[in-house]
Amino acid sequence: MADPSRLRPDDRADFEAVLHHALDAADVRAALGADPTGRAAAHLRAHALAHADDIAAAAERPYRSYLAVRRAARHEARGLLGSGSLLPALAVLTPLVAGTSAAALLLIGGLLHVADALGPLPGSLVAAGRTLALVAALTGLVTLAAVLHTALRRRRVPPAADQVEHARLVWRQELLDRGMLPHLRRHLGPHPGTAITPCSPPDTLTPCPARAREDRTPCSD
Repeated sequence: MADPSRLRPDDRADFEAVLHHALDAADVRAALGADPTGRAAAHLRAHALAHADDIAAAAERPYRSYLAVRRAARHEARGLLGSGSLLPALAVLTPLVAGTSAAALLLIGGLLHVADALGPLPGSLVAAGRTLALVAALTGLVTLAAVLHTALRRRRVPPAADQVEHARLVWRQELLDRGMLPHLRRHLGPHPGTAITPCSPPDTLTPCPARAREDRTPCSD
């Protein structure tokens, strides 16, 4: 079983996006601007990529939550594809087939009655048509009730995709604030710069305004 604290390969793109955002922070950009060749920025970026697991470990708890929500959403999607595809089809087709058959039987039985056909066949066809009409009505009501119940449930419960995206944004913000920015700050070298304070909102991935190095108090909302 894979170590849950290690960064998954399919999350590397998010990690690199957070790294790009952190490198664009004002104080980091100012410190790296002291090297006009750009080698310092390339070295810092390569160093962060090489230590991705260590950086991601700082946001391990939200990452675990994100993985759990994503795993549950994928499991639910597989369940819907595996077992939910036949039942909706039957729910839709049953009243249609029953209604069509009922109409055909009633029509044939009525024509036989008009033609004064002998024997029990006309009455049997009419009785069968009425039975199928009742089946069509009942299954149609059940299908309608199921559709309404599903619609009401989706209004009460946020869609799985929204939950996954929210958990992803929370993890990315924690990765930026608690992992990426502190890592870059520690490895900026002797260049002067301002402190990075990780207290930006969880859905913006925007660090707080840079403060003077001597002021390291957490900023307030």
